[in-house]
Amino acid sequence: PGIQGNHHLTLPPFTPQVLGLLVWALITDTTYYLHAAYGWVMFVSIFWIVTVLFFVTYLLQLQLKFYVIPWPLVLMIFNATATVLYTTAFVTCAAAVQPASWWQWDYNRRAAASFFACLVMITYGASTFSFRAWKGLGSHAATSQVTDHA
Repeated sequence: PGIQGNHHLTLPPFTPQVLGLLVWALITDTTYYLHAAYGWVMFVSIFWIVTVLFFVTYLLQLQLKFYVIPWPLVLMIFNATATVLYTTAFVTCAAAVQPASWWQWDYNRRAAASFFACLVMITYGASTFSFRAWKGLGSHAATSQVTDHA
């Protein structure tokens, strides 16, 4: 017999936040202000804060007070936007990494930031295309939906 059933890849709930924080920390610890491309990467890497706000909203069940808002749709749009932004940040960061940098630690941190930006892009992309999240079945704590309102 083989593997039967409906199997879904689910990520730990804090994955985008932790990876986004890593991108932000790695870029912040370089001389990013000397390179215009890294200004965009810094802007996008702050996006992890919005993800934390969504997570806290669901953790405290604040979505119950705003039941009119279609939360699965909002999260899908948010994740799609984050995917596009992190795609541009990943490409920008990877293209701007120069091995012949003045500071070797800047090169290492920028290369690592490119890698983690790619991982963040993948996690947001996976969340965007999660059929369970769109249907409101909830693949993790941040994608559950209120279904009964009186």
